[in-house]
Amino acid sequence: MKDKLWHIVSGILVPAWLVAAVVFTFLHRLVPSSGWLLVHLLLLGAVSTAILIWSQHFADTLLRRKALGHRVSLGLRLSVHTVGATLVMTGMVIDGYPLVLVGGILVGLNAIIHAIVIVGQSRGAMPGRFAPLVRYYVASALMLAAGVVLGILMARLDGGGEDYERLFIGHLGLNLLGWVGLTVIGTIALLWPTVLHTRVEGATLAGGHTLMVLVGALGLLALGCLADLRLIVALGVLVYLAGLGRVLWEAVGHLRRAPAVTFAAWSLGAAMVWFALCTLGFGLQLVLAPSWTAAAAGVETLVPYFAVGFAAQILLGALSHLVPVVLGGGPPALKATAAELDRGGLVRVVLVNGALVLSLLPVSSTITVLLSVLTVGTLASFLVLFTLALRTNRRVRALPLVRIAPGERTAPTERPRSTGRMLAAATVLLLTVTAGIVADPASIGLSTMAAPAAGTAAAATGHTTTVAVNMVDTRFVPDRIEVPVGDELVIELTNSDDMVHNLVLESGLVSSSLDPGATETVAVGVIGASVDGWCSIAGHRLLGMEISIIAVGGGSATDDMTADDMAAADSGHAGHGAAATGASAADDLDPMAEPDADFQARDAALPPAASATVHRQTLTVRNVETEVAPGVTQMLWTFNGTAPGPTLRGTVGDVFEITLVNEGTMGHSIDFHAGDVAPDEVMRTIQPGESLVYTFTATRSGIWLYHCSTMPMSVHIANGMFGAVIIDPPGLAEVDREYLVVQSELYLGTQGGEVDDLKVEAQTPDLVVFNGYANQYAARPLAARVGETVRVWVLAAGPNVGSAFHVVGGQFDTVYKEGDYTLKDGGSTGTGGSQVLDLAAAQGGFVELTFGQAGHYPFVSHVMSDAEKGARGILEVLP
Repeated sequence: MKDKLWHIVSGILVPAWLVAAVVFTFLHRLVPSSGWLLVHLLLLGAVSTAILIWSQHFADTLLRRKALGHRVSLGLRLSVHTVGATLVMTGMVIDGYPLVLVGGILVGLNAIIHAIVIVGQSRGAMPGRFAPLVRYYVASALMLAAGVVLGILMARLDGGGEDYERLFIGHLGLNLLGWVGLTVIGTIALLWPTVLHTRVEGATLAGGHTLMVLVGALGLLALGCLADLRLIVALGVLVYLAGLGRVLWEAVGHLRRAPAVTFAAWSLGAAMVWFALCTLGFGLQLVLAPSWTAAAAGVETLVPYFAVGFAAQILLGALSHLVPVVLGGGPPALKATAAELDRGGLVRVVLVNGALVLSLLPVSSTITVLLSVLTVGTLASFLVLFTLALRTNRRVRALPLVRIAPGERTAPTERPRSTGRMLAAATVLLLTVTAGIVADPASIGLSTMAAPAAGTAAAATGHTTTVAVNMVDTRFVPDRIEVPVGDELVIELTNSDDMVHNLVLESGLVSSSLDPGATETVAVGVIGASVDGWCSIAGHRLLGMEISIIAVGGGSATDDMTADDMAAADSGHAGHGAAATGASAADDLDPMAEPDADFQARDAALPPAASATVHRQTLTVRNVETEVAPGVTQMLWTFNGTAPGPTLRGTVGDVFEITLVNEGTMGHSIDFHAGDVAPDEVMRTIQPGESLVYTFTATRSGIWLYHCSTMPMSVHIANGMFGAVIIDPPGLAEVDREYLVVQSELYLGTQGGEVDDLKVEAQTPDLVVFNGYANQYAARPLAARVGETVRVWVLAAGPNVGSAFHVVGGQFDTVYKEGDYTLKDGGSTGTGGSQVLDLAAAQGGFVELTFGQAGHYPFVSHVMSDAEKGARGILEVLP
């Protein structure tokens, strides 16, 4: 078989997988496990096939030696992988574990054989400067084999449980960071400068010890998953990121020498950025999550960005550069083929990456769907261009060779300006978002005319479909119900969870809030169209508590809703963000507004620690409507009626006996960072009317956060459930004045409503405040006098934003942070000073300073946009 024909035949496999992915994207509602299938069609199908082909191609080139069996060997490996991948996907879709097992074994063994072939090819090969890069292909193939083993075990467990989540994280890490990541790193080291037309000076970083670092990091990841050590997994991911960073830094150097001007370069560059960001997110999810389950849920949200942002763009960028080279045909054919694949390159890259970025924002599901369609359509355009490129290459090769004298060469055409193309892409993105708002105006608080959602113009069949739905582990089981159009649906709803849940349908129907163990019969009515539902208890939908009622033969429920029904649906969305409930209280914010004359700021003065060595405190959870800025109120969940909650203070060795009483409307818990205790019992969630006793001994000094640890923890903290525990360091000097400032964020829902959990998820606070109220100490300054030593304790409660505490016009002579002094009495020189106490979320410390002149000294978080959102106050210094 001729080279060109061989490459065409083998290369058709990748576009075939891509075509399948595109087709199933538009048919996903008809296919079980559609999300899983789409990811694996891309990664296990298209990307893995491309890796097998191109890793062998690069190995042949770098080693200057053909593999044993050459095309026959590679053809067999491609065939086995295709069969194995197809069996795995079929088995998962039809719930046939034997097919998954056989297919997984074929894929895993094939990967090992692929590694063996390249190792054998390396022996006796001619030495080359870049030959060591083929080790990446060997290592990556072994990672695929290991990842497949974990995937087979996952399929056997059939979902759920901590063991499943550990396997899921290991499977994802070994396949994405190992199989795909190592292959990309080993290839991009040479492909990137080739695409940019820059020179590779000396051996690349990737060819040095970087592979050992990356493989060691993946070893830690696998070990941590198997040994149930989540922080070891996180360490492995972060070490991997460090190794990746070295390679990316070298890539940036090439970009400085030659900017990207082709689709291949733009796509490869964007893909590596997404790879780095997703890997960082992977590590942070593992570090910050309280459990394997929470970590897996967080990591799972990154999969689409790994798959599309990284893998798909790497694949298309590499193909766009390599296909013309492989097809050949001389300079004219190569140039014409490359021009076809480069059509609209910048527009395509901006559309894909712009849509991905917009999908990270708290937009409606309709907008998300339209952005997904835009992304898939833009990526699929490559298939059209690929077909045109093949035809163009064949046509140009058939033309007679025309020799052109040097003096007759035409001047190269100037590339079109990028500004116009980027503006065109931005316009398409804007139109997509606008179309989403028009299709779903309720997502921004508007209403629309429509017919009843559950009973649109469909003739009643007289038949009743009754379905039992259980609420357990913050899930509806089942979470998908199929009902014939015209049937009346009755749901027997049972809460088997340990917290309160309800059911809200987008048609406007709202069930009661069911206590654990409670049951309710919910008459949905005649089904005329598909309708989505969720639990509207704050944060539960974010945890995945959603359900779909599919009308067999029906359409979207929101297509035919009346204005009254839409309003009813809005009322049923309570607790799930202003985007669902209507106007946000943020609309009423006025940064220049002053509080009422009778406003009393929270007393920031900090009394000294009591002499008692045992501290007993009752913390009662209450829902309290609280003003958080002039004219803006929120229904906060509080400890003892305030946010922050009461401040506890003691010394090392003191015992704290805390009684938590839940008088709220949902389950809550408490976590004291100042206590070194097993969390199993004392940090458990208790339901309304229950209580628990949390006892700990303060063994280490510092300022410590306490907060509700019920999931979603970010929502509970953001809605007021936090406070400070101060454990004085030994020998703490007396000062003239001592204040406590707790910084936190507010994500405003409706006036008098609860937190907007969509904003919490997106980390877009409306207010950043000191001690619970925006700018309160600007309106009611804290007092001091010239010459006095003032100590300010600062705690960054979060849940998402840290602090950069700064006093304008002041200088700190002492800084204490996270358990130790970073500066004391001017430091070793006696003249040292500090300007900022920098704290990440949940960190704390204190600063000390003395004022030499009377005046008004603002104190702020020097993250200035946060100061402008309310993290601002004044120290009024009198003579």
